[in-house]
Amino acid sequence: MTPSIMVQGAGSNVGKSVLVAGLCRIFARRGVRVMPFKPQNMSNNAGVTADGGEIGRAQMLQARGAGVEPRTDMNPILLKPESDSGAQIIVQGQRYGTMLARDYGQHKTRLLPKVMESYARIAGDAGLVIIEGAGSPAETNLRAGDIANMGFAEAADVPVILIGDIDRGGVIASLVGTHQVLEATDSARIKGFIINKFRGDSALFAEGMRAIAEATGWQNLGIVPWFTEAAHLPAEDILDLTPTTQATGAYHIAVPILRRIANFEDLDPLMQDPAFRVTLVEAGMPLPADADMVLLPGSKSTIADLEFLREQGWDADIKFLRRHAKAVVGLCGGYQMLGKWIHDPDGIEGKAGSVAGLGLLDVETTLRAEKMLGAVAGVEVATGANVQGYEIHLGATTGSDCTRPMLIDLSDGRAGDGAVSADGQVAGCYLHGLFASDELRRAWLEKAGAGASDFIFEDHIETVLERLADHLEARLDIGGIAKIAGLN
Repeated sequence: MTPSIMVQGAGSNVGKSVLVAGLCRIFARRGVRVMPFKPQNMSNNAGVTADGGEIGRAQMLQARGAGVEPRTDMNPILLKPESDSGAQIIVQGQRYGTMLARDYGQHKTRLLPKVMESYARIAGDAGLVIIEGAGSPAETNLRAGDIANMGFAEAADVPVILIGDIDRGGVIASLVGTHQVLEATDSARIKGFIINKFRGDSALFAEGMRAIAEATGWQNLGIVPWFTEAAHLPAEDILDLTPTTQATGAYHIAVPILRRIANFEDLDPLMQDPAFRVTLVEAGMPLPADADMVLLPGSKSTIADLEFLREQGWDADIKFLRRHAKAVVGLCGGYQMLGKWIHDPDGIEGKAGSVAGLGLLDVETTLRAEKMLGAVAGVEVATGANVQGYEIHLGATTGSDCTRPMLIDLSDGRAGDGAVSADGQVAGCYLHGLFASDELRRAWLEKAGAGASDFIFEDHIETVLERLADHLEARLDIGGIAKIAGLN
């Protein structure tokens, strides 16, 4: 069997994704061919792999940490919430359908063979597989038919380490309580535990570590102090988007946080480049009047988020800024919102019909079930900058403003993508990853007369991954983790 270890959490959002990325980098630096794997993920922050499918953004980051090409088998089941009770189901990178939560709960056991098929391919090409769980195994009401935590661990016969988040408080209870509520066979599968997000002197928690080890019989693998730079890595959960103003640069970008915001890693280069100032605007708050640009991000439910945008009064704010010669840019779903109409004849997003858009671009979008998915490169017309990224959307957009595309010379053979208003002030396109282009950001600043930037985004992410690996290696029992995984 390929050496493998599964990282589960005593709760959601305890830092599993970042820890796995760091562990992947640690073992890759030691010459091990590492592969990340997550049986089931729930996130609207997805990326496109070279083999033509989509997986959770966290697995894209973990693959980067491991130094391997992302592939669809790394995240065979991806749930993309479309409403409070339903989600689009992605199986091995491709759209499988849309289900209500209660229906998926009854259906997921049928997907276990697909999960195991993907895991077998990943394990067959790895010297070590580091697996990330989802949520918490303590949710024993979900144990029957589980494919995300202990159900998978049992099916694959892999050992588990459990992560506790001390920043939330009650970490002893969360770990010991998990031990108490699990079936004995599941609890025995957990071999060690890690305390994450510790602030202050970790030596002060030595007695707590002993108490957990004595109560559970699990091996103490270490305490991870708070790693501030984790905020610079691509986030997976909308909960990680804190309404705030990032950086203090001269060029101010306002981003309304849509309820079903998707692919929000588009914001990362702007938020981390010190030449920009990005304000994330939460519901109920106005868009800042001093913004130089409004950026409408992607959305998993364009029509519902357009209604949400109007409920906040952001449509009036956007039009006010546009009248005052401010730029408005839409990406993917945000691009669709900028048009005159969004047509949904087949009821893809709910009730069939048409909804008026913001009317800032002379285009209209028709939603269809077929998903556009793939890597794309091209040139941004206004600046001449080279850009690359990926498309991942439903629907096609047409109209007179499309004769002025935002992007041209596309690598997939199309002449152009997107649209630009006659005065050049409003623009939109389907390309995710647009702002990861250092060339584009620099050209944008120069065009606006807002200074300069020498920030190199990809180098920055690599630096943070290296620092994360150093941070973990200094504090964790890496030898103990390797032994649990079955590495010699």
